[in-house]
Amino acid sequence: MDFGSGVKFQYTEISIAPALFLWETLSMQMILPTILGFCALVATAQDKPEIPDDLLDDEHFRSDSALNEFTVPSISKVFNELEKVSPLSYDPDHYKNYGRTPIDRSRIALRLGTLIADGFIAVQTGNSEDVPKIAAHISRYSKALGAGDRIKVHAAELLEHAKAKDLPKLKRALASTQRDVERELAGLRDPDLSHLISLGGWLEALDSAATAVDKKYTPERALTLFREDVADYYAESIGSLHPDISRRPHLIKMRELLQGLRNAMVLEENTKPSADQVKEVTTVSTQLVEIARR
Repeated sequence: MDFGSGVKFQYTEISIAPALFLWETLSMQMILPTILGFCALVATAQDKPEIPDDLLDDEHFRSDSALNEFTVPSISKVFNELEKVSPLSYDPDHYKNYGRTPIDRSRIALRLGTLIADGFIAVQTGNSEDVPKIAAHISRYSKALGAGDRIKVHAAELLEHAKAKDLPKLKRALASTQRDVERELAGLRDPDLSHLISLGGWLEALDSAATAVDKKYTPERALTLFREDVADYYAESIGSLHPDISRRPHLIKMRELLQGLRNAMVLEENTKPSADQVKEVTTVSTQLVEIARR
């Protein structure tokens, strides 16, 4: 072969063919799985429901979120949205039954979500003295999911901030707790549980807000509750879970109730929810959160 500079290079097809064949084979072995893996990630991402924009936590929602199946709404964002109807309703007794840890990991995740939301609600309603009890439950439930290593630090922070009644730091610590639980679950290849943690948090916050609005109804306060896009997101999230999880009876029932809740939240254009509509949303949200707490 003449390269135009007087230099000639000779080769035989016999000597290069095996090397070329080997190169092509290795290339396909290395590149094809990468291509297929990328396509699988895209397909997975496309199957995931889209999170409502105002429930995204910018620190949590990375630029590659289209391919990130671990990304779910931040409970702090969920809470901040529903905090608009303050004062919220707070029941300090319901988690007294949390001493027994369920065997089903999906139930543990749902309960963990309700507990993180409880922390926000306790802080917002002036019951920060309950945070140490809530933090102890959060630590135990995180450990039961295999995500307890990071949470030890957060539990200590929660106790410290609760003792000092530093409410802003308490809220930040609770938000960090959710993120670190999800990071550990991602490392354990158990991302579906992150969706259930978020769902449990939303249901706890929604029920607290709906109960408060039902007791003191105004059309303006009620309007914050009526988020059919959020209810629809969580209903679809259950449907996108691994079949071994989504087919469990309590999750099938929750998805049915969420679809009904979504329909109950749909408002006609330029109308505000009535007191009767608020009662319907409150009834369904209470049914849902009771399932999440079991």
